[in-house]
Amino acid sequence: MAERTTLDTKLRTIVAKAATPLAKKDLVTVRDLLEFYPRTYLDPARPTDFSTLGEGEPVVVLADVQHAVTRKMRQRRGSMLIATIQDGLGNALELTFFSAWGHEKALVPGRRILVSGTVSHYGGKRQLTHPEYEVLGTGAKATSTFGEGPIPVYSQVPAMTSMKVAAAVDLVLHALAEVPDPIPVAVRAKHGLPPLSNALTMVHQPRSTQEQRKARWRMKFQEAFVLQAALAVMRQSSDAVPAVPRPAVPGALADQFRERLPFELTQGQEQVLAEITGDLERTLPMHRLLQGEVGSGKTVVALLAMLNVIDSGGQAALLAPTEVLAVQHHRSMTAMLGPLAEAGMLGGSTDGTRVALLTGSQSAAERRRNLLMAASGEAGIVVGTHALIQEHVQFAELGLVVVDEQHRFGVEQRDALRAKVDGASPHTLVMTATPIPRTVAMTVFGDMETSTMTEVPSGRQPITTHVVRGDQSTWVQRTWERVAEEVAKGGQVYVVCPRIGQDDDPDLPGGTDIGPGGPITFEGNDAEEDSAPLHGVLQVERALRELEVTADLRIGILHGRQAADDKEATMRAFGSGEIDVLVATTVIEVGVDVPNATQMVIIDADRFGISQLHQLRGRIGRGTKPGLCLLMSQAAESQSLERLDAVASTTDGFELARLDLAQRREGDVLGATQSGARSSLRLLRLTRDEDLITLAHEDAWQVVGEDPDLTNHPELRAELDRIDAERAAFLERG
Repeated sequence: MAERTTLDTKLRTIVAKAATPLAKKDLVTVRDLLEFYPRTYLDPARPTDFSTLGEGEPVVVLADVQHAVTRKMRQRRGSMLIATIQDGLGNALELTFFSAWGHEKALVPGRRILVSGTVSHYGGKRQLTHPEYEVLGTGAKATSTFGEGPIPVYSQVPAMTSMKVAAAVDLVLHALAEVPDPIPVAVRAKHGLPPLSNALTMVHQPRSTQEQRKARWRMKFQEAFVLQAALAVMRQSSDAVPAVPRPAVPGALADQFRERLPFELTQGQEQVLAEITGDLERTLPMHRLLQGEVGSGKTVVALLAMLNVIDSGGQAALLAPTEVLAVQHHRSMTAMLGPLAEAGMLGGSTDGTRVALLTGSQSAAERRRNLLMAASGEAGIVVGTHALIQEHVQFAELGLVVVDEQHRFGVEQRDALRAKVDGASPHTLVMTATPIPRTVAMTVFGDMETSTMTEVPSGRQPITTHVVRGDQSTWVQRTWERVAEEVAKGGQVYVVCPRIGQDDDPDLPGGTDIGPGGPITFEGNDAEEDSAPLHGVLQVERALRELEVTADLRIGILHGRQAADDKEATMRAFGSGEIDVLVATTVIEVGVDVPNATQMVIIDADRFGISQLHQLRGRIGRGTKPGLCLLMSQAAESQSLERLDAVASTTDGFELARLDLAQRREGDVLGATQSGARSSLRLLRLTRDEDLITLAHEDAWQVVGEDPDLTNHPELRAELDRIDAERAAFLERG
């Protein structure tokens, strides 16, 4: 008996000839092909407008045959056929066949045909040479499998036309057995959704525009529903193991630390702290996302939460994405705590604690000392990078995990820290300085409660931002003069570059000058954006030393390839004012806090995302002086400059985050694509599908809440079990 065709069946068993080109598009199984949805549809009643067709563009057009001419070829034997099709607006397109055989009877005037080919020009006329086509309609004249409904047009597949893709889809749909539907019957009935098998046919072979729209809405709902169900199951699983309650202890470390603070907490900080304190008092593990504007004081709130846990006998671990940030957190928390972080040391508080640091590049002796402090409980707070989650790192009683910039980590890493607690779940607090639109928070952090801080502490200085066009030499020159002036007034400056560069690199060609008289002026901005040379830390530092206005400044560099001791020494020197200008990569993006840094120049700013530019800008204006951020760009492309103008126009991170989401692919925002893998979101768009996501969120969490093991929903359980590494990467928040 022949094996049943399922969604996991390999395409080569059904469409053998098409399997190889489809595989080049990562379409290997029936599921892959059926989730390769049409990018658009043609209305069979309306011809395509030819005026928009560009030279060298692969196209699929719908048109009527106007006339066809067959004539003998001069240079070789046989006859060629030239058929002219018209779009109904007076625009013509020639179809050229160097062998007329088989085409004369099909391409007769009056017939409507679907044509696929690559546009070229010959003799001043637009043409398609040897295109593929199908005659639409019914009866003996028709050669098409398309019905009278919208005609699907697919994205380009190597060596396959859209029509061949449609033919492969048709074979697969006819071979496919009943498809398991992950959306429960009750949820489908509630929203009037067709079964999955019907919806797949309606998406690829719709009988009407209404049917096609209904099917696509159903498929979008499924994407959102399955993701929300996965998040709900994760939350159920983590909640199954209770946490140790960590109630506040009056007069203990947390209260003593508050008395040390030279400022009052903002209303927003107080509100979020109350939410966290309430969570810590419960046996249900806390899962809270703390998102806040740059400089809104998240670190102080997190530190107070950690001290609450220490007061009740537990420990806290802070997981940072980079060594620079881990060291910065360790230094700033130790400084803020003062004697409270010097338990057992001369002059230290008798009821204080210790803050340990664990990174991958520490010396053996230093690492051993910090490991012992963590394991013995001497260190109430342990700060580290990925080194924290290694097996040999032990805690006496881990009660709270704080994850900084969660989008840099995955669920597995967070769970590895959780596993270090025997018989209980630690509470979890995730911090991000990247404002998150509601739809992203619901989709990516759906298993967490969300706290938001938009209020900036009093005393924070305003930041002014300007765009510097690289093709305006006077602007570029003025930028470096302004840097020198800032230093002369006692300020310090960051210069951020998109790459490191190499010590032995020659100056990069045409586009590596940063000012008149120096080895580096922005030039070549007419080049394609992606081909414009990027500036590196090493080249820019060398150029600044040779530029007359900056030659006498104390210049340092900071990037990810430096040894840990070198990075630490540089940050200490910059923090103490021994370095005037720090040329760095984005290692300074989050957490770095130097109050005297008042100016930032971001070179090749168009190569950074909107949210990233906002984060970088947040490193200045943290003291008593206002900040100035200069966004320097070689880009000639208007959209890139519009993005930079948007960043310059506002310091509202949430407004910029919404703009960022609107301009970027969902896969990029959500971390859904890795190593060239296709995004988990095929149809869902977070910018325009908020209502749909809200519905799916409510339904999925209700289904999982009523049936945590999904015993009564085996199709949904199977779909969640099927989520592979790519889909897991999506759920891991990048």
